[in-house]
Amino acid sequence: MQVAKERRRLRLVKSADTIRDPIMTKNKKPLIDSDAYYKQVEHYAQQIRGTSDVDEIISILDIVLSETKELHFSDEVCAAREQMQHAERKIELMKGELEQLRELVHTDQMTGAFNRRGLDEIFIREAARADRNEASLCVVLLDLDNFKQINDNYGHQFGDNALMHLVTIAKETLRPSDIIARYGGEEFVVLLPDIGLGEGMLVIRRLQNNLAKKCLPHIENQAIKITFSAGVAVREFGEHQNSAISRADKALYQAKHAGKNRVISTW
Repeated sequence: MQVAKERRRLRLVKSADTIRDPIMTKNKKPLIDSDAYYKQVEHYAQQIRGTSDVDEIISILDIVLSETKELHFSDEVCAAREQMQHAERKIELMKGELEQLRELVHTDQMTGAFNRRGLDEIFIREAARADRNEASLCVVLLDLDNFKQINDNYGHQFGDNALMHLVTIAKETLRPSDIIARYGGEEFVVLLPDIGLGEGMLVIRRLQNNLAKKCLPHIENQAIKITFSAGVAVREFGEHQNSAISRADKALYQAKHAGKNRVISTW
């Protein structure tokens, strides 16, 4: 009896217009047996085990979940249906956890800005789009002024608050398509897609003005003014990230030595 049960095949039914399985397409049958289905699932599992790319894993899980949801079971296999629904929930949960992990991997946990890894991936995407559309990509390197003195005078916790405060004001000031990433310490990179040098200068000066209007409170409600210096460059066609940031860094150096709390551009 047990052998007979093991040999009995579950018939998994797909609607004709949603069939994508190559075996089913070849035979033009609306039914696949459980063996073929689970071999396909094992193939996806092997792909997942063979990669460490979170985006690729999420993409594979999307395919598995989509194909699983398209399956319709006969009344004879209620138990199998319940198992499949349980599998769907586990896949959706795993996908959600991986998406959260992807955000953690690309985000600076203290400030909420992108980190260097996130910046690297976004720059590649935005640079490719700019080259493809012959569009501008403004690259800004900014640095909080007198940050060591801030830490020494008010404590490192206040220094951390100053970094978070800057990112908060930047997100309120910049467009949704603009990017701010923590480049290291008190340095941040801002990417402004589809913006030329002149407009980029105006955007960063507006950020300076907004930051000046919202001083950061300290003990006894003492308001501490936070400022930054910035260098602005427009990425050239085909220019690598390091080169564009290096040019912005040279302009930042000039802004620091010109008295701080100012924005200087470079060609």
